[in-house]
Amino acid sequence: MIELRPLRQFLVLAEELHFGRAAARLHMTQPPLSLAVQKLEAQLGVPLLDRCSRSVQLTAAGQALVDASGRLVELADQLPARVRAAHSGEAGRLNLGFVSTVGFGDMPRWLRLFREALPGVSFNLKEATLDVQLRGFDSGELDAGFVIHAPGAAPEGFQRLRVAREPLVLAHAQEWPWGVDRMTGRSAGSAGRGGRSRRASNAAAPSLTQVLQLPLVVFPREIAPSLFDAVLGFYRAHGATPQIAQEAIQMQTIVNLVSAGMGVAWVPASVCALQRPGVRYQPWSGVRVPLCETSLIWRADAPPVVQRFVAHVRAQLALAGDVDEQEMR
Repeated sequence: MIELRPLRQFLVLAEELHFGRAAARLHMTQPPLSLAVQKLEAQLGVPLLDRCSRSVQLTAAGQALVDASGRLVELADQLPARVRAAHSGEAGRLNLGFVSTVGFGDMPRWLRLFREALPGVSFNLKEATLDVQLRGFDSGELDAGFVIHAPGAAPEGFQRLRVAREPLVLAHAQEWPWGVDRMTGRSAGSAGRGGRSRRASNAAAPSLTQVLQLPLVVFPREIAPSLFDAVLGFYRAHGATPQIAQEAIQMQTIVNLVSAGMGVAWVPASVCALQRPGVRYQPWSGVRVPLCETSLIWRADAPPVVQRFVAHVRAQLALAGDVDEQEMR
């Protein structure tokens, strides 16, 4: 085991290449310095210096020791600060899960600002649905995560900060498959003069009853049970049974399926930022549509860097005037 003290002494000697000057810099006399170098050579089993009456030169082994021990001593000098930074959450690694919808909101900006403020923190980001994130928490692969759920239905056993609450909006193909032309009274698919049919985009918007009869593209229940149940409850509250045509995990896939005419979908309002040719987003007024919430969740025993990140997100919400006072403990 080589101690740091003789390495530090040898590095000074390697800079000066003179025992007298090196000893003066180290505030010691020359004999103890010579003895320390001799012990170091004995430990390593190689000569570190070529000594003569007029000069001292590094051997090849001595130069190699300078290169290696310089990095080692520098790291040792930094060690206390690094340990204190990790203890305070100013350094470390944050394993963060997130659902795809949060990427359409403020999360990218929050991450950028956090990294600028604390460059000693690195991120390991994992896009994952709620069920996958919960397994990640259990295995220790995740420290915190952004999840989506129905209001009041955040996962139990976590601390929580709500970062968004928004209504669901209807994603539908740009051309309705039915309707009445507002200008002529003809059906949207009927031919006008010259044998050409009018585009369905001129058709009157359907009623909610008609919408609830359309095929539905939706996410599987296991990835967001509370939100899935809220959508089905919305249909049942209006006397309808959802006709599930296709299930998809990612919101991007759901929107793509809508554009392909597979059906309609109820998506968080933030998904409107995802522009896809052939798809329109329609807020539904006059009825109480389901709401969804996005929350940042973490365990009570999470590392300090998680607490730093939570405080950062809370501060950003406060700046935007959107602070949730009902954190679940």
